[in-house]
Amino acid sequence: MNSVNTNVGAMVALQNLNATNMELATTQTRINTGKRVASAKDNGAIWAIAQNQRAASSALNSVRESLQRGQSTVDVAISAGESVSDLLLQMKEKALAAADAGLDTSSRAALADEFASLKGQITKAVNNATFNGGNMLKNAGTTVNALANSDASSVITVQAQELTITALAINASTITTKTLASTAIGAINAAITSTSSKLSKLGTGAKALAGHLNFVGKLQDTIDAGVGNLVDADLAKESAKLQALQTKQQLGVQALSIANQSSSILLGLFR
Repeated sequence: MNSVNTNVGAMVALQNLNATNMELATTQTRINTGKRVASAKDNGAIWAIAQNQRAASSALNSVRESLQRGQSTVDVAISAGESVSDLLLQMKEKALAAADAGLDTSSRAALADEFASLKGQITKAVNNATFNGGNMLKNAGTTVNALANSDASSVITVQAQELTITALAINASTITTKTLASTAIGAINAAITSTSSKLSKLGTGAKALAGHLNFVGKLQDTIDAGVGNLVDADLAKESAKLQALQTKQQLGVQALSIANQSSSILLGLFR
């Protein structure tokens, strides 16, 4: 039926043109954002999954920061502990020299002064081994409890290791006489052994923190890649689709123009 009131061809052409315009708008949005699912209305289920994984990835940032703080605290303690170990070796050298029965009084006094100075340096090294307010080497030192997962239900613990002269049992050691020097040698040997053992424990803890930090970094990268697989757009595919839709849009406009002219053809019937 030919009618000026109802133009079926124009209606169909308009419907197709509107559908093409909607597809074109979607494709342009994907190209602009780089995402196939940019909001919940694009795909509610995928968007929700992606948001949950983004939350997990963001939480791992806090885990990494906690591990890095713990790592720095332990590293500072290890550096100070190694200094303490070196000072103990020097103290042993002075004690051995003072144990010489043929040493004169002035030389023994000079060695005793150096010995006392080295002992004081140990105290200073321990007191200065602080990072972010935490000191693992002093009396009642800080134990590191670094976050190990994104819900804070697990931690990596590195115990404090006291290296004060009291804990090393050399606070009363002196070398002012041959007998005291001989006694000091035994105490220092025990202190060296104790210091080495405690540094070994700190080293093991530092290695555990570094290993878990590496794992958390890889886990975070994997999660981010998974989110990308869910929501990122294939820009090469979208670019090709954009070209096709633009062509389709132009053809739709022409089809609508032709359909709109069909009514004017009826005028020829009345001439």
